[in-house]
This record gives sequence, structure tokens and C-alpha cells, in this order.
Amino acid sequence: MLIALGIATLSLAGCGRGTDPGTTSGTSGAQAVIDDKPATGTVELWAAGGDGEKLPEMFEKFKAENPDVTINMTQIPEADFLAKMSAALSAGQVPDLVYLFTEFTPTLLATGQFSPVPDGLVDGSKFFDFAWNTTKVEGTAYGVPWYTYGRMLYYRADHAKAAGVTPPTSWSELKPFLKGMQAQGIKKPLKLATTPFDAYTAMEFDWFAHQNGGGLISDDLSTWTIDSPQNIEALEFYSSLVTEGYADVDQGSQLDLTARFTTDNVAAAVIGPWFRGWLLDAQGEQWVNENLGVTALTTGNSGDKAAMVGGGNWAVPKEAKNPDAAWKFARWMAQPEQQVEWKKVFGNLPAVTAAWDDPAIAGDENLTPIREALEVGITIPLVANWNEVGLVIGTQIERVERGQATAEQALKEAQTQAVKIGVGS
Repeated sequence: MLIALGIATLSLAGCGRGTDPGTTSGTSGAQAVIDDKPATGTVELWAAGGDGEKLPEMFEKFKAENPDVTINMTQIPEADFLAKMSAALSAGQVPDLVYLFTEFTPTLLATGQFSPVPDGLVDGSKFFDFAWNTTKVEGTAYGVPWYTYGRMLYYRADHAKAAGVTPPTSWSELKPFLKGMQAQGIKKPLKLATTPFDAYTAMEFDWFAHQNGGGLISDDLSTWTIDSPQNIEALEFYSSLVTEGYADVDQGSQLDLTARFTTDNVAAAVIGPWFRGWLLDAQGEQWVNENLGVTALTTGNSGDKAAMVGGGNWAVPKEAKNPDAAWKFARWMAQPEQQVEWKKVFGNLPAVTAAWDDPAIAGDENLTPIREALEVGITIPLVANWNEVGLVIGTQIERVERGQATAEQALKEAQTQAVKIGVGS
């Protein structure tokens, strides 16, 4: 099998392809029903982020069942993916298959340049509700959920035990827990998603907002609600984690977190399940079993529960040359056994609920709090202009954490800018 790994810079003329008039591209609506015959031909796939590095292992398994298919994969840096994909769609020079992070999905689906999921390809009720909903535009699914995750609080269990503190599940328990970590000599023990201050910061804050009965957008996704009293109160608590010295305002990225976590620079971090895999690679199973703990921080002071979740979806552009094989690969990746295999390969968790019954997952006590969190999961606002508005919110949160504005001032400014930007269409 040929697996073509792309380079960091992508030439649309070289890697994308225009529409062949002799092929079916799904431009007139839903694709025809996808049969059960083996996939054939060449699939051009674009992949972003670290997932792409491990995907060839799944290609080999798919190839064993579909010997006449070839998958050429082009890797694109995550930071460049949204811009490059948008440009490719505008130029009509697209791959056959892409996977879209939850954070990118609303913006890209709003272009109208992706095909609906063919009738009968998958059963939407088999996925977590929030995962299936991220693929929809006005009730129609345009993607197949691939994996999901919950961002949990991973912590140094050895330090927690030495300090005699209980892993927190609520706001009221969080600061006492962090004080215990400080007593172990870790000056600013908490790592949040605040550097750089962007849409990921806003996504993390939205988690706290929901735990306080708030949220950044109305239930019908028509109106920004950024400066609500509940959100202001939530930002006061969220930013206090920095202003009161539990977390550093300049925290660095996830890329250096493993080293900081294992050298007593950070003792607790909000991150996804891949973090355990990073630590296993760096320190080995014994160190992880002795020193790593995980808890679901799901409950606000009012008792409202929410967890920050996300994932990835497979999507097929309308101008794809081989949509049949592309959809077949997406369907195959949604099978419970492949969902479990991907968890083993990369560490991301199944979007298909039945896969959680597999002994490899059901028997792992480290996944229990994550499974519970997925039941109260909230995603980003599923509107086209989220990335732009999220950046505005992240920038305003930085002002609060640096002492340049109050929570109320910052969110009122964010609301003003968000209203001007709108939700998109």
C-alpha cells in the first residue's frame, strides 16, 4: 500500500484536485447508498495534528479487507489546517476525505462544500449524542464521528496522597486540592488552556460557564450570551485560579507539559486522554501507575454539571473524486472494533457507545471518570463564526488574568464584538 506523507507546506495545485466531470461528487444532495463491496481506487486524505502520525497503522488494517484501495495521506499542521482547507474548498481542489476536529467543524461545514452522509451509512443513535450533533447542519449530518475525548484534570497522585487531599470534582474542592499541591513545593501547580489566549481558552471557559448555569450562546444557537451574570461569575472564579497564584498566566503549550508534569513544575493539568499515552512513552507504565491520577471536574457551585468534550469527524467534500471509497473508510472507522483499536493505537476514545463495553475499555478504571463526564459533555458553540468569536473571548480572558480588566468589563466587550461578528450561516 502506498501511504504518501505530505510536507508542512501544502500546494493546492499539487495536492488538491479539481472535479472530474465523469465522476459523481454528490453536488446535487445526498450520496447514493454506499454498498458493502470492498473499497477500490485511490483515496486522497488530509490529516491534521498528531493523529496523522498514527493513522497509517489503521490504513494497513483497512487495506487487508480492501486490497484494491490505496490511501495517500497528506499531513497538515493543525495551526494551518483551517486556512488551507478553506482555500482548497474555494479553489475546488480538494481531497476525497478529511477529518475535522470539533473546533473546525462548524466553520467548514458552513461553506456548504461537504456532502451529506449517505443514507444508511451509519446509525446516528450508536454515537454519543453530542458527537453526532457536531456533524449536523439544520438537522442533516455531514460527517461521521471518529473519536471523542473528555478534557479531565490529570494530577500527580503521589503528591496528592502525600498532601492528604482528595481529587476534586467541584469548584469548592479545587482550590483546597491545589493548596495541598503547593504544600508539596509546587508553587503554581495548575495548567490551564490559557496560552496562547485563543478559542481553546474560550472553550475551556465555556465549560466553567455551563457549570455555573451559563453558556456562551443561546440554546437555539442564534444569539451570543457571553456577558450573562452566570458567565461573569464563572469568569471571576476561572480567572482567580491565575490571579490567586494557583496557575501561571504564561503557562506554555501542551508540547512541554510532559516534562513539566514529571519534574514537579506542574502537578495538575486540564487535558485529554492522550496525556496518559504521552506519559507512558516518556516514563513507562510503572511510573504512570504510581504517580498519575485523573478526576472529572464537573460540578459548579450551583450544582450544575458539565464536562468539556470534543473529538473528530470524517467528512467528504462535494468535489471528491472517490467518495465511495472515502465513505467506506469512514464507515469502517466507526465500527466498534476499529474504535477500540484506535484507542489502543493513539489513546483517543470511542465515539460509538458500544465500543465502551469492550473489556479493553470497560475494564480500565482510569477511563471511568471520563465515561461519566461524556454523559454531561458540552461542545463548542456549533456555529460558523465560533473560531473568530472564540479568539475574541480568549483575548478578553487574558485581560482579566493580567489584571487589565474585570470579568464584567471583559465579557461585555467580548459580547459587543461578538454581536458585530454574528453567528454566521
